[in-house]
Amino acid sequence: MLPDIFCKAVSREVINRIEKLDSHTQPIWGKMNVAQMLAHCCVSYEYVYENKYKPPGFLMKLILKNMVKNTVVNETAYKRNNRTAPDFLITDERDFQIEKERLIAYIEKTQELGKSYFKDRESHSFGKLSCTEWNNMFYKHLDHHLTQFGV
Repeated sequence: MLPDIFCKAVSREVINRIEKLDSHTQPIWGKMNVAQMLAHCCVSYEYVYENKYKPPGFLMKLILKNMVKNTVVNETAYKRNNRTAPDFLITDERDFQIEKERLIAYIEKTQELGKSYFKDRESHSFGKLSCTEWNNMFYKHLDHHLTQFGV
């Protein structure tokens, strides 16, 4: 079982890891710089809280639900250098402090809303997810990228 991102202690631990980063932290693998990585991690939360991305059409959602969903919501860690969805590609320069503050605010908001907010909530790409699936998606993605940057 992955740690519960809805638990205050777990979300605090993740935030403490983010706080160890600075604008010069270098990745162990991958192409993104630290500010781009933070912006990349914000996309998962933007899908939930913002209306800035076009949802996939019926056919694409069916493909995502049947071919990608399990990889994203299961407990198996991501492999290094996996391909990412177009919305998650961050190639422009970002402000480290702004992205860090945005990501922390999203993590805190998610923890405060809690499991009940996410129970059977419709995701942007995969249909309704259980609380466990939401947790796995959020925690696994954050842990993958924080590990990528050595924290």
